[in-house]
Amino acid sequence: MEELQINMMAVLAAVVANFILGFIWYTPLFGKAWAAEMGFDASVKPSAGEMAKGMIAMVIGNFFMAYVFAHNMAAWSFVPGTAELGDMGNIINSAAFTWLGFYLPVDIGTVTWEKKSWKLFGINTGYHLAMLFCCRNYSLVYVTY
Repeated sequence: MEELQINMMAVLAAVVANFILGFIWYTPLFGKAWAAEMGFDASVKPSAGEMAKGMIAMVIGNFFMAYVFAHNMAAWSFVPGTAELGDMGNIINSAAFTWLGFYLPVDIGTVTWEKKSWKLFGINTGYHLAMLFCCRNYSLVYVTY
């Protein structure tokens, strides 16, 4: 079996892209709605220390997600029929099935068990799906199989 090769520059590019996507998603696009659904006062800004802690945690989390996702995509490249799907088919399959199997169930759990709203569910799970498409696009360009 061939050794899986993961381009770390692709992983780092995906981390940066996901960080930017998160900023856009949770600030101008859905920031006010997200804050309202979470019960936060949007006019109260977190301290610099809280922001730094949150950003560091997100960068670390994005790194793990991007690395594991790149690993899975490299492993999936050996599945028969993958090449015939083409780039767009592989983007849709890998992002959608990862979201369906790993993100959607957890996000539904927040509605079921944590009593979060369906609106918050839509904002968060939409971000998770967009994040996977974003990460998959960077990996498609840079990951060597």
